[in-house]
Amino acid sequence: MAEKACIKRLQKEYRALCKVPVSHVVARPSPNDILEWHYVLEGSEGTPFAGGFYYGKIKFPPEYPYKPPGITMTTPNGRFVTQKKICLSMSDFHPESWNPMWSVSSILTGLLSFMMDNSPTTGSVNTSVAEKQGLAKSSLAFNCKNATFRKLFPEYVEKYSQQQVAEEEAATQQTTPEDSPQEENAKIESEKSIGLKKESIQEVGLKERRKNKKEALPGWIVLLLVSIVGVVMALPLLQL
Repeated sequence: MAEKACIKRLQKEYRALCKVPVSHVVARPSPNDILEWHYVLEGSEGTPFAGGFYYGKIKFPPEYPYKPPGITMTTPNGRFVTQKKICLSMSDFHPESWNPMWSVSSILTGLLSFMMDNSPTTGSVNTSVAEKQGLAKSSLAFNCKNATFRKLFPEYVEKYSQQQVAEEEAATQQTTPEDSPQEENAKIESEKSIGLKKESIQEVGLKERRKNKKEALPGWIVLLLVSIVGVVMALPLLQL
């Protein structure tokens, strides 16, 4: 069970964090246990961890601040082994170097700084830049599968939902890809061919109309022929 001084100190630190948040760091105590804190580190720009959100836990001893806490990371990150205590001068790996003046914010700031480094330590792993970047991209989706994370950090759950909506909209816009230069040229040639065919049909029709006009007899000649036929047919009747 936590000592009274420990509880008072942790409550004070939480109020301080709420009042003056630390850049790239969010930390909150468990609702049921003041000795167990949950944190999220946001990857720094210009590093392979940029865009990543790394969730983990800090377990304080009942004697805090006179004894150091244990630190673990839950999110796959490419720097530390998950669910295993990380060796830091501010962790219970080195109680001899612990300073009671250190706080939750200073512990997590130190952890974030050490994470950006490549120095080997107990609980660290070696991965490529590409692997770290891939894990950073998938970190928020991984975290949102954790019920405790969703309960303690609803703002990150909302952020993940917004990312999903943006990705779906982007995918929808890409369903009608632009034509390649070859396809565009083929389309132009096809349009030209259709245009030429239309012009050819129009020319043939015009020639046919002109030919029909030339072959047709003038109207006055037709009328004269009809009159002559009528007179010839009427002669026998006149003779009677």
